[in-house]
Amino acid sequence: MMDEILQRKTEKLKALFTTYGQVAVAFSGGVDSTLLLKVARDVLGAERVLAITAESAFVPAADVREAQAFCRQEGVRHELAVLEPLLYYDVRTNPADRCYFCKRLVFGKLREIAGSAGIVHLLDGTNVDDQGDYRPGAKAVKELGVLSPLKEAGFTKADVRALSAELGLRTAAKPSAACLASRIPYGEEITANKLERVEAAENFLHESGFWQVRVRSHHDLARIELPPADITAFIAGGHYEQVAHRLKELGFAYVTLDLEGYRTGSLNEVLKGTEYAQK
Repeated sequence: MMDEILQRKTEKLKALFTTYGQVAVAFSGGVDSTLLLKVARDVLGAERVLAITAESAFVPAADVREAQAFCRQEGVRHELAVLEPLLYYDVRTNPADRCYFCKRLVFGKLREIAGSAGIVHLLDGTNVDDQGDYRPGAKAVKELGVLSPLKEAGFTKADVRALSAELGLRTAAKPSAACLASRIPYGEEITANKLERVEAAENFLHESGFWQVRVRSHHDLARIELPPADITAFIAGGHYEQVAHRLKELGFAYVTLDLEGYRTGSLNEVLKGTEYAQK
């Protein structure tokens, strides 16, 4: 049963939707945007909701398929925003504020699609906890007038998962995700080949039973991040041998396991003491 605090936040979230009329939801198929789309559909009705999913080299193909399946299940209109971010210098060269330029591109396209459908309000799944890390993309989202109802209603990531479970959403326990570009260190050029290699490497680890995982690509070195609790199982189960073999097949010369384990935004650690540290 939902606790009183979450109940109040949920009521506030639903009240926000009643003020929008109709909405377009930036829908990745992840934990946050799935909850956002579900509540939008339940409050406004499927006919007043449009889900838009970005499709590009930065997005794992499996995520797009899951987004399509959920929209079919919920009877929600769904469109794909097909993008080629690697055509843009400020994205491809991967500066520390790359995410700003990428979000401008993505949400600009999403707003264009929403506008063509006569929809003014474009929503994203940002929650309160997303304010705790270096996220230059948030500036672009704000500049484009995108609304973040989960954040406005006070939802933390734990709240999102709790309400998702209450609503029976399969994503309630889904691992956190991020675009594939977040696996490439700042200053190292992003290429389609590197993104494909990372996606294939992470898919192999998923198939091996490790769901919360990041394969950070440092030129020809793969740095694997797993939750600390999974590191022992990874080593004791002998997975390192087959994983190393597979990742070398994919083109990595060296394969390492990060002893600090999985943590969000680990590539931002190099920004400490720079002009980007406080942004």
